Amino acid sequence: MKHFLALAAAAFALIVPLSTYAIECPPDSVPVGPTCVDKYEASVWHIASAQEKLLRRVQRGRASGADLTNGDATRHGLTADDYDAANCPDTGNGCTRVYAVSIPGVPPSRFLTWFQAATACRNAGKRLLTSAEWQAAAFGTPDPGVGGNDIATCNTGAPNVLPTGSAASCVSDVGAFDMVGNLWEWVADWIQGDSNPFAPQTNGTTNATYGNDLMSGTNPAQTQGDGHNFPAAVERGGSFGYGNGTAAGVFALSAAQAPSALFSDLGFRRGR
Repeated sequence: MKHFLALAAAAFALIVPLSTYAIECPPDSVPVGPTCVDKYEASVWHIASAQEKLLRRVQRGRASGADLTNGDATRHGLTADDYDAANCPDTGNGCTRVYAVSIPGVPPSRFLTWFQAATACRNAGKRLLTSAEWQAAAFGTPDPGVGGNDIATCNTGAPNVLPTGSAASCVSDVGAFDMVGNLWEWVADWIQGDSNPFAPQTNGTTNATYGNDLMSGTNPAQTQGDGHNFPAAVERGGSFGYGNGTAAGVFALSAAQAPSALFSDLGFRRGR
């Protein structure tokens, strides 16, 4: 009987395609091992509590840009730090009505802290990726160096951020777009003070051995205005312009900013 069951199991394994065992992800994301990773850098929307049908679509990964616009959702973080208008301060406290979505053809949201990104993920039923998860999703994305314009290549040299998925070639092996350039992306990891394994050289950076990527780190002696060392939140991938072309790439990592920092070239994407 045992031999029969073993043979039956082996026969079943031969018949059932390997894809049957892969995890199922919502339409806005792709499977990366046991994790679902957003196809696109996140845009952040304020949605009124009355829009329950729209909220369910967001949380199921099925909301489109038209759904959000027709549902009177308001997009934030396009050209400035305007999240206070959605009752979402830099601390993330009270940010209960902002939702991160993954949709193509829209400028991704930026000018937000790690805390705001984390809450926008939480409200949408997802979370920030770990650095390891981000890395697994990024493999295979081409690195054009300073020549990227997000039209034929990833956006590593254009003067500004461009809509998600603008370049069909800026896609990873698993189907995630814009993981090189466009925006640096917050990930879940923090590095604390002098335990930072990426301590810089005297010029403040260390060059990674992976092409033109830049790896930068916190300095244990570096302080904020209150005179205390700060934990750094990790960013991945690099961004557009501002001389960041050589810093962008699938191995690009920055651990130079506190989680309270916000910039015009820093956004995020979600995982589940």
